[in-house]
Amino acid sequence: MVERQVCVVTGASRGIGRGIALDLGRHGASVVVNYNESEEKAHEVVDEINAGDGEAIAVQADVSDFDAVTEMRDEVRDEYGGIDVLVNNAGITVDKKFVNMEPEDWSRVIDTNLTGAFNATKAFFNDISISSNGRLVNISSVMAQRGNYGQANFTAAESGLFGFTRTLALELAASNSTANCVAMGFTKTDMLDKVDEDVQEKIRDRIPLGRFAEVEDVTGIVRFLAGKESGYMTGQILGINGGMRG
Repeated sequence: MVERQVCVVTGASRGIGRGIALDLGRHGASVVVNYNESEEKAHEVVDEINAGDGEAIAVQADVSDFDAVTEMRDEVRDEYGGIDVLVNNAGITVDKKFVNMEPEDWSRVIDTNLTGAFNATKAFFNDISISSNGRLVNISSVMAQRGNYGQANFTAAESGLFGFTRTLALELAASNSTANCVAMGFTKTDMLDKVDEDVQEKIRDRIPLGRFAEVEDVTGIVRFLAGKESGYMTGQILGINGGMRG
């Protein structure tokens, strides 16, 4: 149960983050909808949550900027006094073969996907530690387990979240808080829509269940990890991937 829990979801204006935020809100959580550039879409998420059983606010912050994230934390504390759950979902891709990948292509992805998770966790670590239901949930990718052509930066960042999760699980255990990671398979979002249809078909052929994930395939898993029912589960990497193997 996540009712009356305060949950921060980074990158929550669209895609998987949007679905997670809406699901937590539908189940009675107070949701902080973090966004970087998509202000209008973030407020659409907030309006939908507030029209139902939850409540929500939108807070702008580029997670790759630690000062911006600490400002977000202060705004959240002014509103709610602290949080219980942090979902590190924000992520980007800059896909290129390694021979063509420039240092800035590497840095942009690492700074958002991996350092962004550090920044947000660092800002909210104390809140999670002292909460009676402290939960850290990191959203990663099946590509971190497999590797993927043209994604050296992305797979490095996403696999980094595995070690980050396991270490934070050890360090949060003393306060009875948990840290877990969801390694998502290919999911029907605007990011996947940018992939050529023939490439999508080849990917689909490698998925034993024969389909891409719907956003709803992950939201219930994240809600479980955010709730009291998962209190004895920590340091785990959950593959939500239709049967794809690393």
